[in-house]
Amino acid sequence: MRDVLGIEHPIVLGPFGGLSSIELVATVSDAGGLGSYGLYGYAPDRIRETIAQLRAATERPFAVNLWLPTGDEVTPDEVDLTAASAAAQPLFDELGVVVPDPPARFLPDADEQLQAVLDAAPAALSLVYGVPSADLIAAAHDRGIRVIGTATTVTEATVLDAVGVDAIVASGAEAAGHRVSFLAPPEQSLVGGFALIPQVVDAVSVPVIAAGGIADRRGVAAAFALGASGVQVGTAFLRTRQSAASDAHRQAIAEALDTTTQLTRAMSGRLSRGIPNHAMRTLEDAGEIAPFPAQNWLTGQFRAEAGRRGLGEYQSLWAGQAAGLSTRTDAAEVFAELRAGLPG
Repeated sequence: MRDVLGIEHPIVLGPFGGLSSIELVATVSDAGGLGSYGLYGYAPDRIRETIAQLRAATERPFAVNLWLPTGDEVTPDEVDLTAASAAAQPLFDELGVVVPDPPARFLPDADEQLQAVLDAAPAALSLVYGVPSADLIAAAHDRGIRVIGTATTVTEATVLDAVGVDAIVASGAEAAGHRVSFLAPPEQSLVGGFALIPQVVDAVSVPVIAAGGIADRRGVAAAFALGASGVQVGTAFLRTRQSAASDAHRQAIAEALDTTTQLTRAMSGRLSRGIPNHAMRTLEDAGEIAPFPAQNWLTGQFRAEAGRRGLGEYQSLWAGQAAGLSTRTDAAEVFAELRAGLPG
């Protein structure tokens, strides 16, 4: 994997949609790993600007991440937000925020996002929620961009392998954030890392990057013992001061136990793993959750205000099941701990 991605150490920073930072990506890349930046929801101009900022911050390879459309995303004119807005109204009232009218569209055009990445030509493009087209892979390769797919099951991994991705992230059910399954509902694709990684390794021809439940040298060593060629780590880096997480989010990770995190659709409309809080419980109890990305847009209106005020009870507190092992607050220290688990 070192040769494929042009990195010194096969340690990949998990790409945090909304919680990525230039500093954290540069810290990981400068240490010899692959820093990754989540571009979810970014318009093309912002994508180009962000990649330019990353280039200015590090001379080492880095990746950017995009979500592929699944085809079931709703548009503003296809969804009635009345019930979901009513369910979320107490949260808006508590924060003194008015529920705005829906925008013209919830998400930027995916093709335009991808073109912006191709134009900027980072070292790697990682993708979730689907299979990149042969044309996209060819266009990326023409520009020297490596393409990384993400799988939550063996079948998903084999489909990605067949289209010619350069590496595959095998994302175990322990992982933080969105469950990025694309061939079957995520509830039917919750395979733990110890079961998933070796089966994916046996099924594909490209390097496998293990993700989910890895926070220290022991997890790294275990992943390589299972046949992985690299690891992707999210929550342990999310707790560090270099991430864009709020202090309240970092503290929630610091206090998390093995059984703390839960799977929910409440915050975005798609199944995700995070730490329960007041917002999640309020929406779960109401039982009215709009489909993605409408729900994500709706909750984003009060989450933005909560972020400005540092109120963790109203944010999406994404974290994985190994959050209790995320004990370090500096990204360089996290990287050094992970590096200590690499073979050889």
